Amino acid sequence: MIRFGNGEQIPVELHKVRVVQKLNLKPIEERLEAIDKGGYNTFLLDTKDIFLDMLTDSGTNAMSDNQVSSMLQADDAYSGSQSYYRMESALREVFGKHYVLPAHQGRAAENVISKVFVKPGDVIPTNYHFTTTMAHIEINGGKVLEIYGDEAIKIKSSHPFKGNIDIKKLNNVISEYGVDRVAFIRLEASTNLIGGQPFSLANMREVRDIAKKHGIMLVLDASLIGENAWFIKQREEEYKNAHIKDILLEMCRMADLIYFSSRKVTSTRGGGIVTDDKNIYMKLRDLIPLYEGFLTYGGMSVREIEAMAVGLYETTDETVISQSPMFIKYAVDELDKAGIPVVTPAGALGCHIDAMGFLPNVPQEEYPAGALASALFIISGCRGMERGTISSVRDENGKDILADMELLRLAFPRRVFTLSQTLFLLDRIKWLYANRELVGGLKFVEEPPVLRFFMGRLAPLSNWPQKLAAKFRADFGESL
Repeated sequence: MIRFGNGEQIPVELHKVRVVQKLNLKPIEERLEAIDKGGYNTFLLDTKDIFLDMLTDSGTNAMSDNQVSSMLQADDAYSGSQSYYRMESALREVFGKHYVLPAHQGRAAENVISKVFVKPGDVIPTNYHFTTTMAHIEINGGKVLEIYGDEAIKIKSSHPFKGNIDIKKLNNVISEYGVDRVAFIRLEASTNLIGGQPFSLANMREVRDIAKKHGIMLVLDASLIGENAWFIKQREEEYKNAHIKDILLEMCRMADLIYFSSRKVTSTRGGGIVTDDKNIYMKLRDLIPLYEGFLTYGGMSVREIEAMAVGLYETTDETVISQSPMFIKYAVDELDKAGIPVVTPAGALGCHIDAMGFLPNVPQEEYPAGALASALFIISGCRGMERGTISSVRDENGKDILADMELLRLAFPRRVFTLSQTLFLLDRIKWLYANRELVGGLKFVEEPPVLRFFMGRLAPLSNWPQKLAAKFRADFGESL
């Protein structure tokens, strides 16, 4: 953040723009038609209809000039590619682990890990689940146990590490289920579904000690590890003068197995698994050629492998890693000052709006986070992502398992959006909040049995989208 003479602090883009991609801000009539065609699911929108795409940071971060140039030296060999060995060297240096297995993305790594280590009846305690993680664990007969602290799912909080595991609950899980039924303990860096909230190194150290005492494997989902390290530096007194690279190494040293999505860590497509334990490595190794590709490309393009290697080093650069958290903090603070319910403190990945607080007139069974995502697109052209009950599942009786939180996530990919675009977004959210009584609920009209939030189609329970558009036209005119 940079402080102005008037005392205001704003995020400043610590890069210059040299290549641009054209955006379109289409008229509201076309946006209304687009969301209806997309089944009121922002995943099903076409990018030609979107102004600011804040669906995710996964694969949408801006690559650096060094990453792009590195792709020209890619070695296209099927096996023994020199591109792979450059990536392997970067992973060993940045994560501090010797054995490396490539995968085409993070959920592919989850698939392999779950097939090897999860058996029917197992439990996996974690600080919070991620959608694909839970799906892979459950498909293999396991059960996810979320053992977060009391502050984790409070919308407004000053707790710096809402992603911590509750140590008492962890001990209770081991006591109740027995060591043999705990497949592993999972820590997710900057927990995705509860607002990108980090865990502390002090908490990870306690979790590690318990895992080591009982001989349980500690697994780290490192997809947002850079941001988690940044928050540790900002919020954990012991590490305020530490370098991001050293914090990363300390986090990784305590984990037995680490997996990650490169779409988040390094701004490229791909992923991987790393460990120092040869026994763990050997158990996983043979499934990589079966599901991913040979051991020296793992389903990835060698060009992206080259860019991944460079991106790993850049993840230890505080100038790079601080950009997204600073813009998110600015957006969160501005909305909070305006009285709009938003998850605090600001976390990683994006700004998270509390849909139940924003739309108290929409029952949780009518998917307020999905309705809010649709409404924001209609009035702004900005695409966010529902992170609530649509992203949940149904129970054995076909009833929705209501999510702990109903969030509209507005992702801030690294080095993609400018301050003026952020100000546009904030202005439209404030207008929508002032007119929130116009927004109604949704219902499913097409519902896949697994990961329904990706491909499911919904419909409004009334003609609220048309009423919202009419009010917007009256206030802003036809051109916007």
